[in-house]
Amino acid sequence: MKNQNRKTGKKLVYGQSSWRLASAQVEAFVTELGGHLGPVNFRISGRTIQPFSIAPWAEEKTDPKLPAILKVLRGDFFCMPFGGNSRPYRGEQHPVHGETANNPWKLVAQEESQDRCSLHLQLATKIRRGHVDKRINLVRGHPAVYCEHVISGMRGPMDLGHHAMLKFPEEPGSGLVSTSRFVTGQVFPGAFELPAQRGYSFLKPGAAFESLDQVPTITGETADLSRYPARAGFEDLVLLVNDVNVPFAWTAVAFPKQRYVWFALKDPRILRETIFWISNGGRHYPPWNGRHTAVMGLEEVTAYFAFGLNESARPNPLADQGHPTVLQLNARQPLRVPYIMAVAAIPAGFDHVASIESDPGHESVVLQSRSGRKISVPLRVEFLERAETW
Repeated sequence: MKNQNRKTGKKLVYGQSSWRLASAQVEAFVTELGGHLGPVNFRISGRTIQPFSIAPWAEEKTDPKLPAILKVLRGDFFCMPFGGNSRPYRGEQHPVHGETANNPWKLVAQEESQDRCSLHLQLATKIRRGHVDKRINLVRGHPAVYCEHVISGMRGPMDLGHHAMLKFPEEPGSGLVSTSRFVTGQVFPGAFELPAQRGYSFLKPGAAFESLDQVPTITGETADLSRYPARAGFEDLVLLVNDVNVPFAWTAVAFPKQRYVWFALKDPRILRETIFWISNGGRHYPPWNGRHTAVMGLEEVTAYFAFGLNESARPNPLADQGHPTVLQLNARQPLRVPYIMAVAAIPAGFDHVASIESDPGHESVVLQSRSGRKISVPLRVEFLERAETW
């Protein structure tokens, strides 16, 4: 599964040449092709947790025409533009989720100091010329991955985001999903999957909702998206518009039986929406073939669903309601996109995460469940605000 390449310092991990970085709490791999972060092993309470999904075909021989993103598909990756990008925008024809998720990255530096280790990669984009710097940081004593992408030399509208994918235990409802306050939620406005093409969806297209546990379905009933896995045999996508009037936004999944929680933090003024890609065996065409199950993409974006740049940059219902679906890039002012993911042990009785708050000293965060149980996790939230002093 892992083979050392001594000449380059990379390893073959689940079929992909990957860089490794590690601390006492976290071991992470980043693929050369597409820059996918995964697998990531978190060491907590004397055990190892690997929360991310890795495509079941990762080490299989696949169709040469398969996009690189699908050959690699694992963990988390940075999308720019985010989405399918089936339609060109002003002459730009981007691949699915952009060059950042498909093209080879180059190593700039791999560094280790007394308190942290980091991996710095860079990609020169060609379709819209510019540079993207990827930095993955691990801080000693923190069960977290600090991700940063800096976009420079580009101008104009761009939709983008992170594409984290969690693999849930197959037991129905094993994961309890929650987020910070959202303004509105909506199911993908159209046919996310087509039965004629052997794809199936269950949620009502375009339906609006205010709570994760009351989402309309095609049967006239409602679905509870806060408990997963559920709705076996279906593939769905929903979007949440985050509240920007908070210090930071969060998404979390508690696994009470496995006694851990995964959570992610972001700046909602940069990444304004959260997308749930609910993948539970609803695709019966290659390479999926009905075997991509119990996976949920918890994707932090600024985008109009998963359509792509053309639909996100042009007038759309979400933008018309005052919810931006693109960021305006400035060639003279680089854009920094910070993102934090972490894992922590939880006590018995800890259920859905109800709140995440930074402590006054900014050296940890406190997670409280709906049941009132609390945990403190070493974490530097100030990473979301600035790169220089965190």
